[in-house]
Amino acid sequence: MRERLFRFKQFSVSHNKCAMKVGTDGVLLGAWCDVENATNVLDVGTGSGLIALMVAQRNSTARITAIDIEPLAAEEANENFQNSPWSDRLHAELADFVTFATTTEQRFDLIVSNPPFFADSLKSPDANRSTARHTDQLPFSKLISGAAAMLAPNGIICLITPADSENCIAELAIENSLYIVGKTYVHPTVGADAKRILWKISACNTNCVENALTIEIERHKYTDQYINLTRDFYLKM
Repeated sequence: MRERLFRFKQFSVSHNKCAMKVGTDGVLLGAWCDVENATNVLDVGTGSGLIALMVAQRNSTARITAIDIEPLAAEEANENFQNSPWSDRLHAELADFVTFATTTEQRFDLIVSNPPFFADSLKSPDANRSTARHTDQLPFSKLISGAAAMLAPNGIICLITPADSENCIAELAIENSLYIVGKTYVHPTVGADAKRILWKISACNTNCVENALTIEIERHKYTDQYINLTRDFYLKM
């Protein structure tokens, strides 16, 4: 994904220090996730802190904890948080998710994650980038079970995953007594197969709302759907 610049009211962020780029997946999730009733939020694998910052902009009262296993990412997230208008509500920690999930006493109204997903592809020689992109460090099974354990009674888990993980995520939700309550299939261009799925998962059983979103009509020409969803965050759209 291309590196991007984003607008957060009077604050902008560019992710330059680490090899992990700010990309479309994070923007989609940050703009799409359900923040309406969230007062205590956890961002898992925060990277530069982009999704946490987007949640802070969209919800004026939520307190957001962001965790990452990569030291440079946690450092940069905290730097971006301190330079933002919402520094009093944002905090990044260097933490392993599994350890965090089994030791914290907090319960979260929203758990959001753009998790690593290249389980079978060749790994990058750059250790930081490999950790961010591969499921070895955080398999979907551990992500879903850990999130379920920390979820408040009416809380929501929001994720973005590859489309080919659809059956896996659905099965893991069942195994952890969770329900899929929202699903958006993300198509990169008009007529193309979905490459990503945005998930809304809850312990409460309600009807699942399914829909689709297409990003581009053609290269660099975005659909109205994508523009309307993300316009508040791009410096240029």
